[in-house]
Amino acid sequence: MLPEVWELMRPRRGLLALGLGLMAVNRVASLVLPYSSKFLIDTVITKRHMDQLRPLVLLVLAATVVQGITSFSLTQLLSKAAQRLIAELREQVQVHISRLPVAFYDANKTGNLVARIMSDVEGVRNLLGTGLVDFAGGLLTSAIALVLLFRTSPQMTLIAVGSLLCFAVALNKAFATIRPIFRERSKINAEVTGRLTESLGGVRVIKGYHAEEREEKVFAGGVRRLLENVMRTLTATSVMSLSASVLLGCVGAVTMYVGAHQIAAGTLTVGGFFSFTLLLGFLVAPIMQIVSIGTQLTEALAGLERTQEIMRERPEDQDPRRGIVLDDIYGDVEFNSVSFSYDGIHEVLRDISFRAKPGAVTALVGSSGSGKSTTIGLISAFYIPTKGEILVDGKDLSQVRLDSYRTRLGVVLQESFLFDGTIRENVMFSRPSASEEEFLRACRIACVDQFAEGFADKYDTVVGERGIKLSGGQRQRISIARAILAEPRILILDEATSSLDSESEHMIQQGLAYLMQGRTTFVIAHRLSTIRRADQILVMEQGQILERGTHEELYAARGRYYDLYTRQHGVEENLFLAPGEGDKVEADANGGSNGRDSNVKADALGVLRGEVR
Repeated sequence: MLPEVWELMRPRRGLLALGLGLMAVNRVASLVLPYSSKFLIDTVITKRHMDQLRPLVLLVLAATVVQGITSFSLTQLLSKAAQRLIAELREQVQVHISRLPVAFYDANKTGNLVARIMSDVEGVRNLLGTGLVDFAGGLLTSAIALVLLFRTSPQMTLIAVGSLLCFAVALNKAFATIRPIFRERSKINAEVTGRLTESLGGVRVIKGYHAEEREEKVFAGGVRRLLENVMRTLTATSVMSLSASVLLGCVGAVTMYVGAHQIAAGTLTVGGFFSFTLLLGFLVAPIMQIVSIGTQLTEALAGLERTQEIMRERPEDQDPRRGIVLDDIYGDVEFNSVSFSYDGIHEVLRDISFRAKPGAVTALVGSSGSGKSTTIGLISAFYIPTKGEILVDGKDLSQVRLDSYRTRLGVVLQESFLFDGTIRENVMFSRPSASEEEFLRACRIACVDQFAEGFADKYDTVVGERGIKLSGGQRQRISIARAILAEPRILILDEATSSLDSESEHMIQQGLAYLMQGRTTFVIAHRLSTIRRADQILVMEQGQILERGTHEELYAARGRYYDLYTRQHGVEENLFLAPGEGDKVEADANGGSNGRDSNVKADALGVLRGEVR
């Protein structure tokens, strides 16, 4: 970890050097009082040199003032610098995480990532702040005190140093034991935070299934694991503190015994013994302090390790293969024998090939798990094909810089994600530089104005977390307005209307129709009636394209698409006639049959014409 710590400190080495300098002055000043006690007792009091008392007192007072000023300066200088470092690190980690590929998010929980950003970097303040300086200051104080102790009584000093060396060996082993415990604590804390984040976000589902008690047990289990970890840490630090206290007592008792014999033998003065006792405290006290500070530094290093794990992940655009910049996009998308696997073992897509011409609409249909969403993910460049290639305007997408590609990519999902801001902020999210006129035009096309104008704050109405204050249709309309404002060349509609009521869907379909004009569009839709006019329909099953063609061609083939279509609309298969046979159905519906059968056949004709959904 030393290289990582130095890399973190290197830009602030001047500040750290100044802090260490102030610390050195502070610790030297703190030793003036104990060391001057020998001169006070042996010279001023015993030999009655009272004329030297005033200069001695003034020296002690000056040292005290210097100590106070340097302590204040250290706190202001390093503590504030440490907080700035924490803020900068959080920004850096957040920026880095935001640029990592989607596969990274698939493997990590949201709460875990939040903990990495907010909690793991918190302990770094002890590296730049007073923790590290106090640690270095304690070592410096001990070193100076050691020199002064040797000058006073070498015999007693050797006894004290021998005891401290034994304690140092034990301390080193203790810290080696504690460090993994701190790493485990960070991990547990991230897991608990992640579960809590999920619970709070899914509170309606929890209450809907009356699962409060179950969630309470899950969270309580996590808290208990965290508590057990903290208890282990406290036990270890308590043992170290106990050992330090016993050591201090033993060294003090030995010093008292040996010092008394030396005074009796005349090899040590009373002032020398008194000064030695005070200086011994300055030797041992920093060792005691190291137990506390060392624990803080160990925790900081554990957090820094986890932070560095994140920072070592390679962002999407740092892929050396991505060097092609797309100046403009026409929207010619082609899959050439594309296969894909999430885990490197099981293929989700197998040998997919198709072409979507500029401005064409390509619909993906199939049962759940057939590979539709994975195909969309590949088009969005969230993943790189395991085999084959995806071409955009003839360029291999895996070699294209993503910032030049995604600026012309628009996505409208089934579940519209809105930020906890205003309607304006959510629409403008796709293009913050858009003018007011462009913003209002996008809202008008997507029918956002129909409900936004009715609010007291109009477009400055706060939508709440994930848009909770709005209906599903209102959220979706804002999502479409956001896509319209982005002016994409490639548009992805992933179940954009499947969860809406008929009235909301009708309004949204108008916005989608405008949005799809002249843009290469990929549509995933379970409501097959919404994709009847697609230029090509790809029927996917088990990661392969089973059928392809227009609605009329696939319907006439009476294959998998025909089965999906007829089953979805709930009409007898023999009522669904291939295109060209509609005249007979229309005749039957108008006069050839009476009663309920005529109505059913008329409905079937309506479905064929796209009049009934």
